[in-house]
Amino acid sequence: MLTLVNFLESKPLYYDEIDYERFPKIFKKIKQHFSKKKIIHLIGTNGKGTTGRFLATALLNKGYKVGHYTSPHILKFNERIWIDGDDVSDLELEKMHKVLVGILDADDLEALSYFEYTTLLAMLVFDKCEYVVLEAGLGGEHDATAVFEKNLTLVTPIDLDHQAFLGNNITQIAQTKLNAIKNNAIVATQKHKKVYEVASSLDKHLNIYTLESMLDPEDKQKVFEIAKNLSLASYLQNNLSLAIAALKFFNIEYKVADFQKAKLFGRMSKVGENIIVDVGHNPLAATSIVEELKEKKYTLVYNSYKDKDYKMILEILKPIIKEVQIIDIEAQRIEDKSTLHKILKDLKIEYTQYHKVEPNKEYLVFGSFSVVERFLKEYME
Repeated sequence: MLTLVNFLESKPLYYDEIDYERFPKIFKKIKQHFSKKKIIHLIGTNGKGTTGRFLATALLNKGYKVGHYTSPHILKFNERIWIDGDDVSDLELEKMHKVLVGILDADDLEALSYFEYTTLLAMLVFDKCEYVVLEAGLGGEHDATAVFEKNLTLVTPIDLDHQAFLGNNITQIAQTKLNAIKNNAIVATQKHKKVYEVASSLDKHLNIYTLESMLDPEDKQKVFEIAKNLSLASYLQNNLSLAIAALKFFNIEYKVADFQKAKLFGRMSKVGENIIVDVGHNPLAATSIVEELKEKKYTLVYNSYKDKDYKMILEILKPIIKEVQIIDIEAQRIEDKSTLHKILKDLKIEYTQYHKVEPNKEYLVFGSFSVVERFLKEYME
């Protein structure tokens, strides 16, 4: 049997087309192997990872056994599966990989995508958990995480992203994501009114709450105190508020101290005196970054996949960009350098090749998990 690392290396990370029927059929055959637990499903475009980590940390500090499934990872696969305060161990991963290979028949094992297999693996790791915070990968109703029976769905801000799979406008994307709601949901503060309209048009038997309706003045004061204690960027406070709303839905009392060590690495994280890294990779994330960092100019370490709206992202970031340094990424989906150069010229943004960090410059590393991963590996050598 292949080790987990070798097995996953045999799976493509991305597909030009997605078979939406395959995974539900496979899961139906093996669902008896997965224990019943309270599942909080996270869907949306931005903020799923931080919202999930805030919530999972608070639940852990309240004494519950809890798992948090997030993706992608930055430096090591184990980051995707967090249980009771730590990333899952290599030993536990191999143990559950062996179990899962034994459950699946050969054809299904071959057919599952990287993310589908990882999702099943995580849920086996979380077998003894009371709560699981389960973050969708790409979408909503067709995401691998949607097959599990959930108690609550949290909807983070929705914006344009992955249009090839989710839809060409906010209404289509919101419909695709929100169709994952099966019973109860809390919708975070949204940039686009269309998201609220789509939520209102869903089945009237669903219990859909707005974030504002879930929080009272005392909660809002606690959000301020927690954000101050964790030195949170202002845009992360919406995510924190959504996590608190989830606790209130389950009638779980909380205090400020329950959120200690709740920050998720890679979200406005300082890795040096003059270096900020952020895994944001879409216009909404770029807008939040500009609002947070508008007092300074930065050297932007950047690259982009072809399917990202990087021209719009760079336009949004331009007010805080002194120059762009392009970091090399080895991936089939990465944009051609010549195309990226042309966009930067058209936007009148100076650019060079990234080589190393210089002490007299302020750096912002932004543009996806791959950019941050590549940068950190070089920076830490």
